[in-house]
Order: sequence, then C-alpha cells, then structure tokens
Amino acid sequence: MILSKVTVIRADIANLPFRVDAIVNAANNKLIPGSGVDGALNSKAGPNLKKDMLAFNGTPTGTAVYTNAYNLKADYVIHAVGPRYVDGHSGEEALLTSAYNAVMVWAKRLKLWTIAVPFLSTGVYGYPLYEAIWIAIETIKKSDADTEAFLVAFDSRTEEIAKSILEEN
Repeated sequence: MILSKVTVIRADIANLPFRVDAIVNAANNKLIPGSGVDGALNSKAGPNLKKDMLAFNGTPTGTAVYTNAYNLKADYVIHAVGPRYVDGHSGEEALLTSAYNAVMVWAKRLKLWTIAVPFLSTGVYGYPLYEAIWIAIETIKKSDADTEAFLVAFDSRTEEIAKSILEEN
C-alpha cells in the first residue's frame, strides 16, 4: 500500500507560496460560502467558485465534492464538510475521519500529486485542536492516494501541535 506523504506548513491557504494540484476547502454542508478558510478561498478565487459550490445544493457532513479553483494556485478545490463538535460522543470522530477520507478519494481519482489541506472543523465548528489534528494526520497518512499532502496551519500553535503529532507517528 502506498502511504501519502504528509508535511505541515504554516501559511494562509488562500495565498499559498507555491502551486498545488488542489486546495481543500473547509465547507459547510450547504456549500454556501462562509467565513474562515471558506471565505478566504472564495474571496481569492472569485465569484465562479461560489456559483460552482451552490450548483451542488449541498453535500452531507463527512463528504467532499470538487470544483475548479479559478484564481487560486491550484487546479481544483475539494470542498470537505467536517462535523460541528458537540461532546465527542456524537459521531464527530467518524464524520471528521470520513471527510478526510473523502478528500483523499478525490485526490486519488483526480490523480493529484499535491494537495493543500486545512485542519477541518477546528474553527467555528469547535473541534478540539489536538484531536482534530491527530485525525487529519492519521487519516491522510493511511490513504492509498499517491499524493503529497501539505497540512496548512494558519497559526503557530496549530503548526507546533501538528509537527509534534507528525514526529510522534
């Protein structure tokens, strides 16, 4: 089995310092552009990204769909829907794992060499940071997509935690 290569970087995912084949968007299940990663990517990509997202009429939590990337440094945007954190006993882990798996299935189907991935559900969805990062790293590393995944940390705390978890594994 091929294991995806995982690298942690600190960057603004909408303004990456290099080009990737796809950028993952932390989307909501209605695929209506919002704030955070979603807002930043939509702002940079231009209005066609929003039109493409709305054409899906949503996608369930734990799934992903893809669109063109327009003005972003990528060919595609994979819109993944992570769960809102409730209490840790409401299926959140399975849904977050499913969202990352869905991203990596698209990476394999689209034959992507590189992908930039934010830490899903860690913003307004309230997923505890350490747990969410651990799930992201474990799920992506176990994927059979032959893809280099750049896990994009927006701040130094996220970057430090992610690098620490990656070193442990």
